Amino acid sequence: MPPLALGLLALLLTLPASAQPAWRSMSPEERQAYVAELQREAEADRQRMMELLGVETPSGLPSWEDDPNRPAHIVPREGTVNWYDEAGNVHVRGEWGRWSNYVEAEAGGPEPLDPLVLRSGRRVETPEQWWTLRRPQILEDYVVELYGRTPAGTPGVFFRAVGPDSTAGGATVRQVVGRIEDARLLPTAPRIEMTLYLPEGAEAVPVVVQVGGFWGQSDELPEPVRQALDRGWAFATVETGPIQMDSGAGLDEGVIGYMNGGRPRDPDDWGVLAAWAWGLSRALDYLDQAPETDAARAAITGHSRNGKAALLTAALDTRWAAAWPSCAGAMGTSLEKRDWGETIDNVASAGGYHWMAGTFLTYAGRWDAMPGDAHFLMALVAPRPLFVTGGTTDQWSDPHGEFLAAVAADPVYELLGDPGLPTTEMPAPDVALTSGALAFRNHEGGHTPAPDWPVFYDWLGRYVE
Repeated sequence: MPPLALGLLALLLTLPASAQPAWRSMSPEERQAYVAELQREAEADRQRMMELLGVETPSGLPSWEDDPNRPAHIVPREGTVNWYDEAGNVHVRGEWGRWSNYVEAEAGGPEPLDPLVLRSGRRVETPEQWWTLRRPQILEDYVVELYGRTPAGTPGVFFRAVGPDSTAGGATVRQVVGRIEDARLLPTAPRIEMTLYLPEGAEAVPVVVQVGGFWGQSDELPEPVRQALDRGWAFATVETGPIQMDSGAGLDEGVIGYMNGGRPRDPDDWGVLAAWAWGLSRALDYLDQAPETDAARAAITGHSRNGKAALLTAALDTRWAAAWPSCAGAMGTSLEKRDWGETIDNVASAGGYHWMAGTFLTYAGRWDAMPGDAHFLMALVAPRPLFVTGGTTDQWSDPHGEFLAAVAADPVYELLGDPGLPTTEMPAPDVALTSGALAFRNHEGGHTPAPDWPVFYDWLGRYVE
């Protein structure tokens, strides 16, 4: 989702559950004031981190209207501070002075670093060298540096069903809540809130876990759930807000705040994406114990920022059998050092910095200094099945950059025994490259996973059935 396009309803979905009853009782004016306060708190926290790290933004930049570097073909749109071109692409200027780019000849970016070259410069030649030498290096140099270090001693979680199972559309529906084992059950403590859909007579069946729920849908069963059940699979959704609020204003709450005792983050502390990954892995713990589901055949998926979380979760926890990050963009599936749509500078804004470790801010405005790129995160999933998707009109997420990242990760899949992608040429819209464990599709359309669900299920079935 482009910056500054997060509406009030969308913000509600990012709040911890404890805040939502109060939100529902607010007047429109009170909600606007609440949102403004969250934004002020987030900006103050980001500024504190930037000062701690010595990160500065350029001073003396002209206004957007007067900026001589502003693309000439873009115009402001009423009701938003963003600017747009004739194709509908959003244009913003990052705080380090760069405007959004959608011209391939100007996308630039260095050649992606070879994931099979060690710090010493020696090349990885065997799977054993990958597992024992190179993969740990990428986890430390790229994941910990940018997404933060998951702290030792995270709390145990115990799960219970909330009320009896219900039925919907022929499925058994179970609401499950995981709470930390610590006796200090503070209102701000993290929780794992999961909705589990089970086919009739389910016993150790594959399960697809979606980061986030189905908001705004009136169907008894959302279509992706119905498609999974038709295959005899289970489907689960895990809410992110109860794990960690999607805002820099909430870093003193949730699991990050719990582990820090409510103190502000240090630069290398984990960000919200890593916190969500922790919670998603705890949900997998439950699925491993439930007799109806087979956690060894659990796939994780998410869309947009939730796609970033899905990819990171699969990279950090090798128990996940497969992953599908949909339209995940920068710090997800698109090459970050490439200047197209969403960039590092956009993620480093007050609306996205909290996803990452504080140290991530040191790379804003100096992208080439980053110790890796999106293909490193993809490579950490290998050789497990990974389905990368974009949309032709979702240029903010950079579908071409997502394909290039998959191409750059391909050598790791090949080293570990998978045939890899069948081509290095960007496929035509709706043409699915699904012959191997590393798969790609760029659907005709925009920022949505909807067109890709049937293709995903057909491809995933080869690995979990």
